Amino acid sequence: MNQLPDKTALLAFLADNPQVSAKRDIARAFGIHGAAARAELKRLLRELEDEGALARKGRRLHAAGALPPVGIVEVTGPDADGDLYGRPAEGPGEARILIVARRSDTALGPGDRVLARLTPVQGEGHAWEARPIKRIDAAAPRVLGIFREGKAGGRILPIEKGSDREWKVAAGETAGAKDGELVETEAVGPRGLGLPQARITARLGDPSAPRAVSLIAIRQHGIPDRFPEAVLAEAAAAREPGVEGREDLRQVPFVTIDPVDARDRDDAVHAEPDTDPKNAGGHIVWVAIADVAHVVRPGSALDAEARLRGNSSYFPDRVVPMLPDGLSGDLCSLHAGADRACLAVRMVIDRDGHKTGHRFARVLIRSAASLHYAQVQDALDGAPDAVAAPLIDRVIRPLAAAHAAMARARDLRQPLDLDLPERQIVLSEDGKVVSVAFKERLLTHRLIEDCMVLANVCAAEELIARRTPLLFRVHEEPSPEKLDALREVAQASGLTLAKGQVLKTAHLNRLLAQAEGTDQDELINITTLRSLPQAYYHPQNFGHFGLALRNYAHFTSPIRRYADLVVHRALIAAHGWGRDGLSAGDIERLEDTAKLISDAERRSMAAERDTTDRYLAAYLADRVGMTFTGRVSGVQKFGLFVKLDGTGADGLVPIREVGREFFHYDRDAQTLIGSESGLLIVVGARVTVRLAEAVPVTGGLLLELLEIADKGLPGPRLKRGKGKGPAPGRAAKLARKIVRRRR
Repeated sequence: MNQLPDKTALLAFLADNPQVSAKRDIARAFGIHGAAARAELKRLLRELEDEGALARKGRRLHAAGALPPVGIVEVTGPDADGDLYGRPAEGPGEARILIVARRSDTALGPGDRVLARLTPVQGEGHAWEARPIKRIDAAAPRVLGIFREGKAGGRILPIEKGSDREWKVAAGETAGAKDGELVETEAVGPRGLGLPQARITARLGDPSAPRAVSLIAIRQHGIPDRFPEAVLAEAAAAREPGVEGREDLRQVPFVTIDPVDARDRDDAVHAEPDTDPKNAGGHIVWVAIADVAHVVRPGSALDAEARLRGNSSYFPDRVVPMLPDGLSGDLCSLHAGADRACLAVRMVIDRDGHKTGHRFARVLIRSAASLHYAQVQDALDGAPDAVAAPLIDRVIRPLAAAHAAMARARDLRQPLDLDLPERQIVLSEDGKVVSVAFKERLLTHRLIEDCMVLANVCAAEELIARRTPLLFRVHEEPSPEKLDALREVAQASGLTLAKGQVLKTAHLNRLLAQAEGTDQDELINITTLRSLPQAYYHPQNFGHFGLALRNYAHFTSPIRRYADLVVHRALIAAHGWGRDGLSAGDIERLEDTAKLISDAERRSMAAERDTTDRYLAAYLADRVGMTFTGRVSGVQKFGLFVKLDGTGADGLVPIREVGREFFHYDRDAQTLIGSESGLLIVVGARVTVRLAEAVPVTGGLLLELLEIADKGLPGPRLKRGKGKGPAPGRAAKLARKIVRRRR
């Protein structure tokens, strides 16, 4: 052929064939041969570039405003339907790209960058599709820190535990931040020598402000805390359904029993004696759960945001909800006297608490009262208040009787019986820590827990029987290595954990019972907890070891857990109750959803833990120099972790603060042994320490060891000077570095 195309033909060809992008490919397509013809083609292509009609990336050419056949895409996130979108990392930044990933591809999130094959399409709302080849890198690192102003920009002092690397901010990247402000930044520029570079993306105000404590954790762990306008609009438009298509249970005196400060009430209970003569002494227990699925439909903006958040996150000063407050605190909350749509399960149990049958229904209820745990406990103890008194005979005592039967069945099943009190941080109106205590554990707490566990079992069994996909709550047994470590700690404490048999929770309970009431009680409980893997969600049923249950799924908290919403939809689909059940899209991405919400749960746990650490450090900051008692909660080569009595706060004793001798570290036994004195330091040992430093902004506590096992340390301690321990001000930096190595 060897006839040169004109510019119009070249542009049309490149637009129709984006995969043909190199000069030699173009020459081959037009049959151009010979040095002179190739030189003329090169001249035409260069002119098109100069005119702005063509763009070049390396040796590849493509129409200006179009994308190359292979390029880097930055993920922007899912849309309301859950489809993942991105934009070009380079080139025309307004192009909207649908990312078509295979099930085997690595999960992607906002900010991730992926090398992908790009294809122009006539899509609805997008003009390009990207099929990932490989992930280039994860989202640019984001750092929370304190901005320190300099001559040309400034520096960021990170506040995260385990990070002591500063970041440099150029003069034009400060976003107007003032010296000492808490800021959020993202990494910029290539990695090289010297301090890494960052730009400030958000100014968060005074880091010492009380409400900054939880805000730091929220931003640090990437918890979404602002609802998009589309989500808020859908929530505002939601309406409560009527009784049509539902079983009317408004005459049944359901009650909610929650913490005294609860805002969302998503579960209500009722119990009564079973009048069936074949079940003498048995009970009927109803558990009704807010019908969130009626409002949060598959494919909606509400659904996409709830799935992204995975769960609500709870902090001492605020809640970051999974659903907007108009739903979680009102329309979907089972307030007393209000008609509310629910999914309910009617459970029949015998006199010993064994379930003999159950039935699910889509219902309408009207809660008789919103009670709290202590209020119901007082009523059972003979001191009901004005609200509880009318409910004693027809509501509260029947619930207690049914629970007594369920407790017998639970004791026979022997779920893991850990004794780990929940810490409670009490704040003043201005957000300062007033007190730190442990929540009182009441019989009424166990009553509601046992009702919810049984309802969750029913949900799993119902969906298994109906062959409907769902998300199970999975908790696997400890690994052999973790079990051996627990056994060694038990033996060192004079206790036994049998070997050579299939592990059951009953075996661990026997160990916990041996330690109960002894000095090793807390140690064995903590070590047992650490031996267990974390629970997670999965479409396959691997059982729940901790609860000693074969079939278990979360059903009882759809306001605050997305997994429960999935189970609700599965129940709706299985019973044919409406078009708001589990969709084909839900089923297709069930495994992805399980991983997403399991990761979100861990994210929330980490943020809540970090917030607690910071509040405790703030509470103890005025007590620097004071003496405390506690127990060794961890032993590492670099020092001891000590859990303080009273507050339960964890602090670090660096190894150089223990004494002047060298300590041998036994990783397997988790001990330190003094080379000269033979002093043995083990997890669980009683200690007396002095608080050397408390840093609220990081949550770090640095301690000095004074006594161990009620004995002074052997030999003179190292003095300040040559070979000294960390000086004030450097202590927090050392603590951050050591905690990073521990985690």
